[in-house]
Amino acid sequence: MNNPLSTQVDGNHYKDHVIQPVEYCQKNQLNFCESSVIKYVTRHREKNGRKDIEKAIHFLQLLIQLEYEP
Repeated sequence: MNNPLSTQVDGNHYKDHVIQPVEYCQKNQLNFCESSVIKYVTRHREKNGRKDIEKAIHFLQLLIQLEYEP
Protein backbone atom coordinates (compact mmCIF):
# COMPACT_ATOMS: atom_id res chain seq x y z
CA MET A 1 0.00 0.00 0.00
CA ASN A 2 1.25 3.49 -0.86
CA ASN A 3 1.81 6.06 1.85
CA PRO A 4 -1.52 7.95 2.07
CA LEU A 5 0.36 11.16 2.90
CA SER A 6 2.18 11.02 -0.43
CA THR A 7 -1.01 10.92 -2.48
CA GLN A 8 -4.06 13.15 -2.65
CA VAL A 9 -7.42 12.72 -4.29
CA ASP A 10 -8.32 15.74 -6.45
CA GLY A 11 -5.41 18.16 -6.46
CA ASN A 12 -2.22 18.78 -4.50
CA HIS A 13 -3.21 21.70 -2.28
CA TYR A 14 -2.19 19.67 0.80
CA LYS A 15 0.52 17.23 -0.22
CA ASP A 16 2.82 19.94 -1.61
CA HIS A 17 3.22 21.55 1.84
CA VAL A 18 6.12 20.71 4.16
CA ILE A 19 3.65 19.27 6.67
CA GLN A 20 0.08 18.41 5.80
CA PRO A 21 -2.77 19.74 7.92
CA VAL A 22 -3.80 16.21 8.91
CA GLU A 23 -0.32 15.49 10.32
CA TYR A 24 -0.20 18.75 12.27
CA CYS A 25 -3.74 18.32 13.64
CA GLN A 26 -3.22 14.69 14.68
CA LYS A 27 0.11 15.35 16.39
CA ASN A 28 -1.36 18.30 18.29
CA GLN A 29 -4.65 16.56 19.15
CA LEU A 30 -6.81 19.32 17.70
CA ASN A 31 -10.57 18.94 17.70
CA PHE A 32 -12.77 19.13 14.60
CA CYS A 33 -13.25 22.91 14.61
CA GLU A 34 -9.57 23.60 15.25
CA SER A 35 -8.54 21.15 12.55
CA SER A 36 -10.94 22.69 10.05
CA VAL A 37 -9.42 26.14 10.63
CA ILE A 38 -5.94 24.74 9.95
CA LYS A 39 -7.18 22.95 6.83
CA TYR A 40 -8.90 25.95 5.26
CA VAL A 41 -6.14 28.45 6.06
CA THR A 42 -3.50 26.08 4.68
CA ARG A 43 -5.22 25.60 1.33
CA HIS A 44 -6.81 29.01 0.64
CA ARG A 45 -4.11 30.20 -1.79
CA GLU A 46 -4.18 27.02 -3.88
CA LYS A 47 -7.88 26.21 -3.83
CA ASN A 48 -10.82 28.48 -2.99
CA GLY A 49 -9.26 31.79 -1.93
CA ARG A 50 -11.52 34.04 0.09
CA LYS A 51 -14.19 31.33 0.43
CA ASP A 52 -11.75 29.14 2.40
CA ILE A 53 -10.89 32.07 4.71
CA GLU A 54 -14.61 32.60 5.29
CA LYS A 55 -14.97 28.91 6.15
CA ALA A 56 -12.06 29.18 8.61
CA ILE A 57 -13.71 32.19 10.26
CA HIS A 58 -16.98 30.26 10.51
CA PHE A 59 -15.22 27.41 12.31
CA LEU A 60 -13.58 29.91 14.68
CA GLN A 61 -17.03 31.33 15.45
CA LEU A 62 -18.30 27.81 16.12
CA LEU A 63 -15.34 27.15 18.38
CA ILE A 64 -16.06 30.29 20.40
CA GLN A 65 -19.73 29.35 20.75
CA LEU A 66 -19.09 25.72 21.66
CA GLU A 67 -16.21 26.25 24.08
CA TYR A 68 -16.57 29.73 25.54
CA GLU A 69 -20.23 30.69 25.59
CA PRO A 70 -22.74 29.25 28.06
